[in-house]
Formats: sequence, structure tokens, C-alpha cells
Amino acid sequence: MRLTILGGGGFRVPLVYGALLADRAEGRVTEVVLHDLDDRRLRAVTRVLAEQAEGVPGAPEVSATTDLDTALRGADFVFSAIRVGGLQGRADDERVALAQGVLGQETVGAGGIAYGLRTVPVADGIARRVARLAPDAWVINFTNPAGLVTEAMSRHLGDRVIGICDSPVGLGRRVARVLGADPDTAFVDYVGLNHLGWLRGLRVGGRDELPRLLGDPALLGSFEEGRLFGADWLRSLGAIPNEYLHYYYFNRETVRAYQEAEQTRGAFLRDQQARFYERAGDPDVSALRAWDRTRAEREATYMAENRESAGAGEREADDLSGGYEKVALALMRAIARDERATLILNVRNRSTLTALDADAVVEVPCLVDASGAHPLAAAPLPGHATGLVCTVKAVEREVLAAAGSGSRAAAVAAFALHPLVDSVTVARRLLEGYTEVHPGLAYLR
Repeated sequence: MRLTILGGGGFRVPLVYGALLADRAEGRVTEVVLHDLDDRRLRAVTRVLAEQAEGVPGAPEVSATTDLDTALRGADFVFSAIRVGGLQGRADDERVALAQGVLGQETVGAGGIAYGLRTVPVADGIARRVARLAPDAWVINFTNPAGLVTEAMSRHLGDRVIGICDSPVGLGRRVARVLGADPDTAFVDYVGLNHLGWLRGLRVGGRDELPRLLGDPALLGSFEEGRLFGADWLRSLGAIPNEYLHYYYFNRETVRAYQEAEQTRGAFLRDQQARFYERAGDPDVSALRAWDRTRAEREATYMAENRESAGAGEREADDLSGGYEKVALALMRAIARDERATLILNVRNRSTLTALDADAVVEVPCLVDASGAHPLAAAPLPGHATGLVCTVKAVEREVLAAAGSGSRAAAVAAFALHPLVDSVTVARRLLEGYTEVHPGLAYLR
């Protein structure tokens, strides 16, 4: 079975390959094709993967190419993890937004909109190529903003594109651990959009254990989201929000923390990864050891400003091992081997959330088998959550409209309608700032 990884020179590709190395079952991936526009990054990651594969019998064969058509032909699965504009683009997204006093995070608020406006046209082109060159392939999308990009690609690929994210999985596992449940068997009732969802229940043997957690202040303060949001707010919500909702519920504190930080997250990752790729290109250096050290630092500093503003402390050791690669492997197994699995994924809504139309991509538990991912029925969200989901989905639709038509008015509307942008004037300034630093937005007129 052949897996093509778009963004194959990306820093997290070794996580995916490591998961494949551990998969010894029949019907596994035997060939990995890395595609990237940056040949230097491809060479560095290929070195890491070669060291990972040393001494592993039957390790998937790895090849690399900068030609997209070559990479797509013959693919059974296509894993998309591209970053349009690179980490410099992310750093610019943050800087432009913070200069206007609003959040510039890569998937939330102004930064997420700018990233979406750059990425959707590219993702749209990739989806068209997949439909033409590998029509039977399944596309697993991890490209951010994951829900938005998955919805853009679904317009050409239908249900054969499925978005993944490790945030809901990590949240579910943390809540299960705190409650003494097995994370692999507990059912996580989680509903929303990508980076905008709520864990509303954790069922073990048919019994919902979440009320026990919400009623125990000590338990609530013993895991990351409890410390991040505070026990009182979680009890008020009656649910555990995805960590990215901290940007919404504590926006002023977060913006201030980001403004006061020595450098933004994007700038930190840009500089950190530049050092890694330089070291990994040195034949006298172990590329794998350099990658391991860089990854440990990256994971430990994840959402550091949010934790600092909330006094949440350091990340727990169990949360430093990633997770999206395990979701991707479980998804591929379920489809390729018809091994039924329940996974939280980004898929077309159908009738899951009645407040949204059938084609809106949502993030919900799905039953996965050889025919794809099928969203499970879900109880309605409370009014405050429904309002937020509908508003952010409306913003995503304006981004899709702008990317499809080149409409500057639609792009301004996307910024202005977002709940974390407080003025149409600011929205216009944001678009001006982003078009000045991103040549990829020249299509907006």
C-alpha cells in the first residue's frame, strides 16, 4: 500500500513514519512517497527516516520528489500537511494581527483567516489533481486550518477527504486518565468545529463519568484544561472545552501575553526549525538525534503563553508525545482493512449538527470502515456553543468565497465577522497588512 505525504519535508513527518514502523499487520503501508517544494528539507527528513528504519525488518520504502503529479500517481492514501508561506508566513500572520491588538494564532482569529486565504487556493488545486490522478485515493488532511481546508477539498473529493487533529484525542485521553478510565475503550462525546469543540461526556460501560469530574474541584485542577480554564468556568459550561477555546474565553489575557512574549510562537518555530534543518544537513550529525531534541523542545513549549497567562504550569510528560500520527494510522487501518473504529474526525456534517448545512465540515466522533468515515448522531450543542460554531462557520464560508472569487469584500467580511476581531476598520487594516507581506494574497482584488 502506497502513502504519499504532501509537505514531506515537514518537521513532523518522522512521527508518521515512526507509527508506520510500529505497524506490523498485513495490509500495511509498504511505500512512502515524500513530496515537498523544498528539496533541502526533503533531504533532511529523508535522512531522519533512514535512521528510524535502521534495523527494522520490512520498513516501508521511502522515496522523495518535488513533482506533485509523480507523487500522486498510484497513491492509496494521500496525507496532506503542507504549510503555504512556511513558518515565516506564520510569524508574519502573528505580527500583523498583534500590531492591530488582535490574536494572530495560525488557526484562530485573524491569523487563521490569513492562513486560510493563502492555503485554500493551493489545497483546491491539490484536490483537483488528486481527483484526476488518484481518484480512488483517500486524502487525510492535517493542513491547517484543518476544518476549513478539509471543507475546501471536499468540494472536489466529497467524502474521500477526511480531516484529522490531535487536540480532541489528547483532551479525551487526559479526561479519561483523570477519571481512571481506559482511554482506548471510553467513548468521548465531543462536538464542534476544528479547534472549536467541547467534550460533553465520557462514557464508560454506558455510564457518563463527566459529572463526577465536574463535581470534584481536586480532579478538575489535576489536568491541563482544568488548570487552563479554571474549575469554576468548566462547571459553568458543564463541559470541557478544546484548549483552543482559551483564545476565545480569555482573549484579552492571551493577546496581552502574546504581545509581551519575547517572540511569537511562529517566530520561535521558524528559528528552531531553521537550526534543525541546518544540523540535519550535516553528514557528521545524527539527523534523528537532532530531530528528537528539537521535537522535545517544541512539544514542551506548546501554548506556553496561554498556560503562563492562566498560571497552568508546565505540560505533563504524557502530553509530550504527539498523537495525530496515531489518528492517521488508525484511520488508514480502518479503511484499508475494514477494521471498524470510532475516531473524532473532520467530516461533512450531513445531519449531525442541525444548526449547520449538510456540507459544512464538523469535528465529531465517526464510525470508520472500508467505506469511509460516517459521523455519529449527536445531541444539540447549548445555545452559546451553537452561536459560536455558526459564527465561525460563517467566517470560514467567507474565506472560501474570497478564495474562490478573489473578492476583497469577502475577505474583509471574513475578518470583520470573526468574534475575535472587534471592528470593521480593524478588519480592513488587517487585510491591508496581510496583502503587504504575503505575495500569495495578490489574487484578492
